[in-house]
Amino acid sequence: MGAEDQVLYGQVGVQQISDGNVRPIRMTKEGALGVQGIHGSYTEGSRRGKIFMANAIVTAPVIWTTEAGTGGPLLWNASSTVVCNILAVGWGISTVSTVAAAIGLTGGYAQTAAPTSTTAIDSQACLLLDGANPQANVYRVGTTGTNRFFLPLGDVMTGALTTVPSSFNWYPLEGLITVPQYGFISLAASATATTLVVNFGLIWEEIPV
Repeated sequence: MGAEDQVLYGQVGVQQISDGNVRPIRMTKEGALGVQGIHGSYTEGSRRGKIFMANAIVTAPVIWTTEAGTGGPLLWNASSTVVCNILAVGWGISTVSTVAAAIGLTGGYAQTAAPTSTTAIDSQACLLLDGANPQANVYRVGTTGTNRFFLPLGDVMTGALTTVPSSFNWYPLEGLITVPQYGFISLAASATATTLVVNFGLIWEEIPV
């Protein structure tokens, strides 16, 4: 029998199966393969110790074109064995800006030398809480090479914190951006947000090449 003649058979409807049993796969009434989410979207990556977070407390985030003092967190991937897949970013404001600005992501590639003038990241963790550190390097801020894009995600206004309905922003990116070897990515602003003090968060997964 050739591969083109093989037919996949299953059982229509929900099955009650005990651990260790081998049973037919589930089919729908339309003859389609039935699948369902077993756990959360990132459970496997987290349990394997491949998902990481970093937090940077930044004062007056610079305009993304400056390239000096970019951040943060500023993630630079020097590894030849993994790519960094960006899962989410978020931020919370503790002191408002005197300049209205968009907040988003900037980045680039082919930066074979590490960012300069870096400062240590405020906190980082593997989201398997006893897992190993990431292979990528992450800093609070640093001087990059060529920032090639700006992806706006949200904004900061100049009003008092008491006038803002919510001062926390969370953006699931679901792996939209991949940082290859010698690539970098960072939170940044569309204009230097003078006086702004903000906690930025970045979550990424390291995936084998």
